[in-house]
Amino acid sequence: MKLNYYPETDSLYIDLSEETSVESREISEGVVLDYDARGNLVGIDIDNASTKAEIHKLVVSKLPASVETIAG
Repeated sequence: MKLNYYPETDSLYIDLSEETSVESREISEGVVLDYDARGNLVGIDIDNASTKAEIHKLVVSKLPASVETIAG
């Protein structure tokens, strides 16, 4: 899973999978869900993220994975 914030557009993209998105559905204004060819959720796109999510803070709890931080 990857979280990518783009300050120039104030958008946050959450990659849930490495699969390619083939379909997108806007579920509320500025929130789009991306699905692969099998209908699995592969990503979430949030426009105006700074007003819809607390992007200044990220808490990771009990994930069975390593955590990497990439300064941008």
